[in-house]
Amino acid sequence: MRVHRLDAEPKLGQAYATSPESPKDAMTSEPFDYAAAIRTIPDYPAKGVMFRDITTLLGNPRAFRRTIDELVQPWAGAKIDKVAGIEARGFIIGGAVAHQLSAGFVPIRKKGKLPFETIGMDYALEYGHDRIEIHVDAVEKNERVILVDDLIATGGTAEAAIKLLRETGVKVEAACFIVDLPALGGADKLRALGVNVRTLVAFDGH
Repeated sequence: MRVHRLDAEPKLGQAYATSPESPKDAMTSEPFDYAAAIRTIPDYPAKGVMFRDITTLLGNPRAFRRTIDELVQPWAGAKIDKVAGIEARGFIIGGAVAHQLSAGFVPIRKKGKLPFETIGMDYALEYGHDRIEIHVDAVEKNERVILVDDLIATGGTAEAAIKLLRETGVKVEAACFIVDLPALGGADKLRALGVNVRTLVAFDGH
């Protein structure tokens, strides 16, 4: 298995790692196969789309634990103030990452879903626009924040989230995802913003 440093390009179907050794499963001492832990559903939600379903990974205790450990590894022992998770699967992953880093958690939600006063960022969809929001008091200026979601595809929502967080004066240290779809260019879009991108496995196609 090829080993990758933080922000390196992945080999399709294989995992990232940041150590000089191949990533090892704590129980088996074997390289961990993230692709095998993720179910692929063809033609969902539309014909020609290969949907990468992480619920199988989440339901596997060893795979879920390994995923969180790998995502937080570069910042173990570092001071991260907040982890921001994008609705909705980013809440599951982000909450676990925040717990491991002893950091606070910030939910990034669709327009109108948060109960208190918010600030938001509009972003373009294929047809029309959407908006994401956070509470006005969710983060403080100069805090160090990691953005988390389950998958990076075209990167539109993640890009808007980074811009929204930066508007508050925080430092976005990195964006972390389980799955990368490199053909759609989302990870490169975030790197162009000067953000380190960490993913664990890449799949070809959409």
